[in-house]
Amino acid sequence: MVGVGVFTSGGYMLAALKSPSAVLLAWVVGGVAAISGALCYAELGAAFPRNGGEYQLLSRIYHPAIGFIAGWVALFVGFSAPLALYGHVFGKYLSELIPQLNPLATGIALILFFATLHSLHVWGGTGLHNVITVGKIALIAAFAMAALFHGEPRLLTEGDTPIGPAVFQSSFAVQLVYVSFAYSGWNAAAYLLGEFKHPQRDVPRVVLIGTLIVMALYVALNAAFLTAAPAAEIAGKEDVARIAAASLFGPVGGRLVTALIAGGLLSTASANLISGPRVYEAVGREYEALRFLTLRRAGGGPIFAIALQALAAIGLLVSASFETLSSYIGITLALSSTATVGGLFVLRIREPATPRPYRTWGYPFTPLVFLALEWWMIAYTLKERPTAAAWTAVTLTSGLLVYFLVRRAASGRQAG
Repeated sequence: MVGVGVFTSGGYMLAALKSPSAVLLAWVVGGVAAISGALCYAELGAAFPRNGGEYQLLSRIYHPAIGFIAGWVALFVGFSAPLALYGHVFGKYLSELIPQLNPLATGIALILFFATLHSLHVWGGTGLHNVITVGKIALIAAFAMAALFHGEPRLLTEGDTPIGPAVFQSSFAVQLVYVSFAYSGWNAAAYLLGEFKHPQRDVPRVVLIGTLIVMALYVALNAAFLTAAPAAEIAGKEDVARIAAASLFGPVGGRLVTALIAGGLLSTASANLISGPRVYEAVGREYEALRFLTLRRAGGGPIFAIALQALAAIGLLVSASFETLSSYIGITLALSSTATVGGLFVLRIREPATPRPYRTWGYPFTPLVFLALEWWMIAYTLKERPTAAAWTAVTLTSGLLVYFLVRRAASGRQAG
């Protein structure tokens, strides 16, 4: 979960809301939504422990076409677009330390490295991922502690707009797109259900504890950013972490934190290439025309599924901007997750006898809180960001078209 969004989104949010305290509240609201969604996914995942995430869940709840579109969304929006962003930020941060490096080439190299690693050896890749993740969490905790002692808490109350008016405006809902993108990954365990030894026991624990920890880290880190430097210095900036570190520790400290963040992005890119290809692999098992996505090397991951995601990410990295991709990712993934959480109500009514090793705490209020927050964000973002809305429509429509083509190919072979 802890990736590029938390290190880069605060500047854009502050420029729009003009209230540091409203920015901090947005991270709390996003955390509440993520925890509520995670608890709902835990029930669905424990009841149906198979790889595939929304693809396999929505296929079962609604219709195979809906599940296929979710898999299509996962390919381009859930995993490839974020992977492109990780490559973009990694290349930018590393080039600030080593100016001779080309940011674009460095980002592409990052994607290719982890694609190769996870294709060859599953456990070797996850071992490296775990080590880097621990280091990244330690970095965030240390940065937050440093800001606690050296920052200026009064900066949280400064700004052109008081927190009340800042929250009750359409731009607050729109800025939740950035927060939603930063929290994306709260449902990642649902993509790996077939690889848990005890999914009924472990999935609820993993998603709840993991999301609570990340929420605490995100709120603490953004409080550190906002108390480390005046709003005017970070508003509208992408490299918020570097600016805050330089303000706290000087130029040398800024360079050190830049290096640590670049290193932390390694685990994010790694996690992305662990989870995503399992969705395409699950799709390949269901459709003969896509069976090549299930091919694995002994001890390794799904080779062609990983390669497909890496190529899509490189294409997006070369062609799209950070801000456009962030909005596109947030709104499209929100549509997929709301359909999944809404499916909790459908299954409770349609299949009351289905064994449920875990039942969502606080049902029905927990899913209702999630759906209300997500639809609030979606409605205003569709209105305020027409370009992102158009790309979302293109993605969903093209996914449906590919579904019919794949089904038609399967029907043709059966007829032959």
